[in-house]
Amino acid sequence: MALFDSILITGGKGMLAHALNRAIAARAKSASLLGHQDLDISDADAVAATFSRHRPTLVLNCAAYTKVDKAEEEIDRANAVNGAAVGILAAACRDYGARLVHYSTDFVFDGTKREPYRPDDATNPRSAYGRSKLLGEQQAAPDALIIRTAWLYGPGGPCFPRTMIQVARQKKPLTVVNDQIGSPTFTHDLADATLHLLDADARGIYHVVNNGSVSWFDFTKAVLEEFDENTQLSPITSADWKKTRPDSATRPAYSVLDVSAYQQKTGHHMRPWRQALRDYRLEVARDGF
Repeated sequence: MALFDSILITGGKGMLAHALNRAIAARAKSASLLGHQDLDISDADAVAATFSRHRPTLVLNCAAYTKVDKAEEEIDRANAVNGAAVGILAAACRDYGARLVHYSTDFVFDGTKREPYRPDDATNPRSAYGRSKLLGEQQAAPDALIIRTAWLYGPGGPCFPRTMIQVARQKKPLTVVNDQIGSPTFTHDLADATLHLLDADARGIYHVVNNGSVSWFDFTKAVLEEFDENTQLSPITSADWKKTRPDSATRPAYSVLDVSAYQQKTGHHMRPWRQALRDYRLEVARDGF
């Protein structure tokens, strides 16, 4: 981090950008956060003007099209933002000698494996969203640091735990799939891990998630327990859920990510997801969630 005196964060209004800004500030540095209204990364002229003005040495790309189900209808838009736009950023970074950090997803895998996915495992996305994110990885390579993560949540934006708590507080019943397994990831931990990878001059693809795995159903149970909320909670299979929403995207059934390469590169370990969830509760409690 010591060499990065001009840091840009795209997607600057989102929860990951919020966490990155916090982690950077903790190191007595500052970043320029650019929301979509400040910079459309799919606009090459706008990117060129932004780089000319800021002359960044580090770009953290948090901008993304994240409407997983809508991407099945808006394939071109998803590919433009998650794919081609990353190529525009990567080219600008090469022109200015800047490092690019790009965030990708567990959706690049098909979910048929039954042990944690390694960074060098074969990709096979089953959704338009996953294909668009894989395209972004290809556009960012070979110079970028590409960080795949999953089930991201944190303060500063909408996320799964927040939605579950809001529904529970209205005493509405919840029905959650119980056969999709992954690793919830706290934005603060992902932000810290990003800086650790930069400290280690890491390049290429790394997986960063909190340790352990859980189903969406059991994750919901943990969220309700952590926030001391109670409402009717029922499990449902992915197949039955799909029947109620036939146009929804296909999610990987198993998308636990292997973080050993990150830990070996940085010497840091990712903490268990349950411990991170507790810190999320404390964090949002301070913000009046």
